[in-house]
Amino acid sequence: MRKVFVMVCAVALTGVAFRVEAGPQDWPTFGWDVGRSSAPTLSMGITAANVGTMVRQRVALDGTVDSSAIYLRGVSVEGEIRDVFFVTTTYGKTIAVDADSGAVLWEYTPSSYEALAGSYRITNATPVADPDRRYLYAAAPDGMIRKLSISDGRPVWATAITRLPEREKIASPLSFFNGKVIAATNGYIGDQPPYQGHVAILDAANGALLSVWNSLCSDRHELLEPASCRESDSGIWGRAGVVIDAATGNLYLATGNGPWDGVTSWGDAVIELDPGATRVLGNYTPANTEQLNEDDLDIGSTSPVLLGAGLLAQGGKDGLIRLLDWSAMRGVAPHQGGAIDRVETPSGAPLFTAPAVMHEGAITWLFAADNRGTSAWTVDGRRLVLRWRSDYAGTSPVAADGLLFIYDPRGGLRVSEATSGRLVATLACGGGHWNSPIVADGRIALPEGSANWRRTSGVLDIWRLP
Repeated sequence: MRKVFVMVCAVALTGVAFRVEAGPQDWPTFGWDVGRSSAPTLSMGITAANVGTMVRQRVALDGTVDSSAIYLRGVSVEGEIRDVFFVTTTYGKTIAVDADSGAVLWEYTPSSYEALAGSYRITNATPVADPDRRYLYAAAPDGMIRKLSISDGRPVWATAITRLPEREKIASPLSFFNGKVIAATNGYIGDQPPYQGHVAILDAANGALLSVWNSLCSDRHELLEPASCRESDSGIWGRAGVVIDAATGNLYLATGNGPWDGVTSWGDAVIELDPGATRVLGNYTPANTEQLNEDDLDIGSTSPVLLGAGLLAQGGKDGLIRLLDWSAMRGVAPHQGGAIDRVETPSGAPLFTAPAVMHEGAITWLFAADNRGTSAWTVDGRRLVLRWRSDYAGTSPVAADGLLFIYDPRGGLRVSEATSGRLVATLACGGGHWNSPIVADGRIALPEGSANWRRTSGVLDIWRLP
């Protein structure tokens, strides 16, 4: 039986260290930590010397996973201590997979599955593990968040976070912080009204809905009947979802197309909320927010990136990444414009992925990929300085052990040196959509397939060292 240790992680937006309980080499949430850095601060055991020797296993799943896996080392499942990957499929099945053998250990199917399978109603949400390593939380396209037993997949509670699941989708990964589960909603392709992007805070113990922050009609702190708000859209759908400053518990999110007035309507905006999602603590929208809304170029296509030292990066569909001095954006007064630097996305294409942030001594690296390229920048004072660029398309990158792991949705997982961009290896795999890898405990896990294919089967690729 493996022992459970305490892992120390840093750095948050404020640069203050924090402690979280986790097993060694766990990957308990999208992006590895609550700040969604996608850059573990401990070794995951894969190097430039051994990555090319890794052996792939293709695990058949009863559903497509258009998101990422999570991983827990040495947890009790069906009475045995195992290393386990957990995934949620597009129609809401949550599956536990033995990381050593690839065997499916258990599969939870919500009662809504048969009615929704094959339909437009999907989820791209990655589950999140409770720090107690006994439970996890998963979303489904029926608008419910469920607490499941890690031991056998048994549901403990289920809570609705929308009154109109036919219009409001759960696309972003779930978060867990300080005994709370954090989820967000957006709309389906086509943006058919009515819907309003909102953040829901649930009590992890009993599933009680504690608070709701609505990005439209934000003066109403309740789960809205969407038709009761005169405005629609402003979805929260970035790949990293709600990003958390671990030093303060404050929540950061970006919204999609929608009206903005800086008072109760927060379309095309970056928002900082208090940990309970009851108050706006800071906000930003581009100077041309009305034009972005009209041209469907919202900044909500990606989530805020916490760089440390009070800096935040925000991409968007307009092919730009903005560097923000967040100290200038604090308070309830509306802040329109004021980015301190702007750079193009890797190819100037829309950014639909979650960048990774790696701290190498005093140097902060930012990695981002779009559908035609991958780039790396370092933070130099109040600027982003381009360090390298490649023509390799990618989804959300992962930086681990000095390497950068980038999944090309057309097929193939490329591994490069993080600071130089030099290609080290290409691991064969099939195509997908928003899937992204995790690197944990000498293994790589990557789902294949796209939710837009509306299939009820899929593949989880697992690479292991020989």
